[in-house]
Amino acid sequence: MIGAIRGVLARFKIDPYILAILATVVFASLVPARGQAAEVVGVATKIGVALVFFLHGAKLSPQAVVAGISHWRLHLVVLLTTFALFPLAGLLFSTLPAWIVPAALAPGLIYLGCLPSTIQSAVGFTAVARGNVAAAVCGASASNILGVVITPLLVGVLLSAQGGGLSWGAFEAILLQLLVPFIAGQLLRRWIGGFIQRHSKQASLVDRGSILLVVYNAFSGAVAVGIWSQVSMGDLARLAIICLVLLVASMGWTVWISRRLKFPVEDEATILFGGSNKSLAAGAPMAAVLFPAATVGFVLLPVMLYHQFQLMACAAIAGHYAKRADSPEQTS
Repeated sequence: MIGAIRGVLARFKIDPYILAILATVVFASLVPARGQAAEVVGVATKIGVALVFFLHGAKLSPQAVVAGISHWRLHLVVLLTTFALFPLAGLLFSTLPAWIVPAALAPGLIYLGCLPSTIQSAVGFTAVARGNVAAAVCGASASNILGVVITPLLVGVLLSAQGGGLSWGAFEAILLQLLVPFIAGQLLRRWIGGFIQRHSKQASLVDRGSILLVVYNAFSGAVAVGIWSQVSMGDLARLAIICLVLLVASMGWTVWISRRLKFPVEDEATILFGGSNKSLAAGAPMAAVLFPAATVGFVLLPVMLYHQFQLMACAAIAGHYAKRADSPEQTS
């Protein structure tokens, strides 16, 4: 029975972890943390966020980023797409009329646009597509290292343009919960990096478990302020369409600019997956730091929708690139 379920999930490219996140949203909607339990969950979430960024710091190799500088044109295209064009697109969609994008969901689109690229997915899909894996590792690492600083700054600037913005307390939390653990991980990487690599499965469980905790805490707070009375099924459907438009636009742009700049097909695949992917692994913990508890659930809705869409689309596209690489025309 379990094997059959896994077969169905694999066939339709549904990430089981996304199902776990959705189950957490449902559980938080039915059994939200309240009172003293909410305080305990809140403290545990802060510890989990710090641990996630400590592990990111310990896993990411600065040498890999430095080694990739020689391929600067590729990395420049990916970084400009990730931290310039995408945030502007998110800002543009957030200004749509309230009957299309409710005010409660608009900051989530801006936040989605400001997130760094994924590491595991971007590198994994590039490998399947027979792309430039070394460049994908360097680019994704650079995106995540820079994202620890750039994402909060972009969110603050763009939300200020919308009449929002981040408080000094939020920047203090960024320093203590994101930057300090990340830098500590980098500094200790020499001694603990090998241990974490050898126990990567356990580290991944900590990473993913922390995100589930963030999601539970976020939607517990959102339920307390009536998220499901403020966001209808129609709102979710329109939000899903916007996320799909963003995904198609980012993929179309990365392929077009790659061919315009005459990158080889291996680099094209790297730019496509690096430039169009957004990191839920970094996005969920950051949101818990950047936004008030009552609004984090609203902010994460676009990120979760986009993340699932990118997994399904990238799986299909990576397979297309692989078949193209195996064709007689390409191998002759």
